[in-house]
Amino acid sequence: MDEVNQQSKASRSYGQFCALARSLDVVGERWTLLIVRELLPGPMRYTELKTSLNGIATNLLAERLRTMETNGIVERRLEGSGVAYALTRRGAELRAPMEALGRWGAPLLATGRGDDAFQPRWLTLALPALLRGASASLPVELGIETDGFLMALRVDEDGPSAFVPEQVPTSVFTAAPDVVVALAAGAISIEQAVAAGEFRGDSNVLRTAFEQHQPRSGPQQF
Repeated sequence: MDEVNQQSKASRSYGQFCALARSLDVVGERWTLLIVRELLPGPMRYTELKTSLNGIATNLLAERLRTMETNGIVERRLEGSGVAYALTRRGAELRAPMEALGRWGAPLLATGRGDDAFQPRWLTLALPALLRGASASLPVELGIETDGFLMALRVDEDGPSAFVPEQVPTSVFTAAPDVVVALAAGAISIEQAVAAGEFRGDSNVLRTAFEQHQPRSGPQQF
């Protein structure tokens, strides 16, 4: 059995002098990129990761985290009275390729959620990916609350970004996850999204965040 395990570990490398192959050697194993997805908004404790990654075995999560530490993707930090896992600077650089992969996979969501698990935290990766190309000369910061989780969507000259804010933004849009995704994808208008949810604050903030991805059906009023 030990010999089989050693052979399995030895075969994890593609053995190719190619940047893509070398990258997949490091992050291509099952669950690795999903752990990165969890940590992009901020550090999480082991138990929080285990809860959010519904379906991963405890020993497999521990193994993946050890490997990711070894490869310089995650690090352990002292948070309050316990230890949390956080992305290193190199680990955070995975955001761009993961956003690109998320955009590529967005059409696969058309079949609906079904029985698949969902965590609103995942939208901190999905929204900037869907809103790619959006920018604002005067930065805006919009709070988005879905399923009890609050994130901040910031749009500035460098484009969109999403994170867990330290304080509640002055403008907040509250809606179900499918409404938020549909709005970011341009499948519904701002008016339709607000009608399906709730908005408080400066309407210009909401419009600036999403207007560049509105359905092509003429001017909208809000």
